[in-house]
This record gives sequence, structure tokens and C-alpha cells, in this order.
Amino acid sequence: MINSNNNKALSQEQREELLRTLKERFEKNMNRHGSLEWVRVQAKLEANIEKLWSLNEMERTGGEPDVVGHDKKTDEYIFYDCSSESPKGRRSVCYDRKALESRKKYKPENNAIDMAADMGIKLLTEEQYRELQKLENVDMKTSSWVQTPDNIRKLGGAIYCDRRYDTVFVYHNGAQSYYAARGFRGSLRV
Repeated sequence: MINSNNNKALSQEQREELLRTLKERFEKNMNRHGSLEWVRVQAKLEANIEKLWSLNEMERTGGEPDVVGHDKKTDEYIFYDCSSESPKGRRSVCYDRKALESRKKYKPENNAIDMAADMGIKLLTEEQYRELQKLENVDMKTSSWVQTPDNIRKLGGAIYCDRRYDTVFVYHNGAQSYYAARGFRGSLRV
């Protein structure tokens, strides 16, 4: 597990450092968020400091979170993991707890669904993954679990995506499988 529920707060120094990192990334990657303004994003983050802990977990595990949109209906900024490859600190995990418990030996340390929940984020959907790939090419050497439809999961499978040959591919695998090059990407609304 990543952290206990009792320790989901950042110190003032950690918050300031994270905000600096997020601002720098935001300004270097304007293609991800168009006409959005950092001042508004920062104000929203400062009003929802509990979300900063989740963003820090995304950052700490190698996700390089950045703003990819703004939902005008809910007035929420949408963050995705934008690292060029699947976040290094979230690889070698099977899909969910049921899959983890089904393994007789060589169990991975964790699973994508529980890790995401512990971090306060959600796995990207296939649609969100494709949106991210329109912004920039990611997962050219790795792959990422994505939210799996219930009908596939009930049959023991799970889906993941990557980019090869200038194309986004969606694959299936047993949910209990795990590989050193497969992790997961998350999303967070603030």
C-alpha cells in the first residue's frame, strides 16, 4: 500500500514544491491545455488541498501529471499522467485484487485498481487514453492498464493499451498477468 489513510496531507513545503513542479510542466506543455490559465488552476488546487496529496502521489510514482482539460459544467480541471512511458513506480502490477488473489505463485506486490484507489485517482478509460494519445505519443515502449468493461472482467480478462507503429492499440490479457513494462495511468479531477 502507498500510504495509510491517516497520512494524506502534505507539508507546506511539499505543497509549494509540488505547485512549482506542476506550474513548470503546465507552462512547458501548453499543447495539452490550450487557452487555460495556470492562475485559475492554482487557485482551484489551493482551494482543494486534499487533491494535492493525490497529485503528489501521481508525481512521486513517475506519472508527471498535467492539466489536459477543463469541465465547464462542473468547473473541474482534469489531470492525467502525461509521462512518456507508463509511470515507473506503478509497473509490474496485475489488474485488480481478485486477479492478485487468484495467483498461486509469483504474485506481484500490488494491483492497479487498489493502487489507484489508494492514490485517490482513477485508471484512464480507453477513451481517455486515446484523448491523451492525441495530445502526444506515449507508451511507445511500455503499456498501461485501462478501465476494463465489466463483461470482459467477469470472464477473467482485462484490457491495456499502448502505441506502436504510429497507432494506438487496445489488447486483452488475463487480469492476473503482470509485466515489468506494464503499469497504469490515472486521472484526477480538481
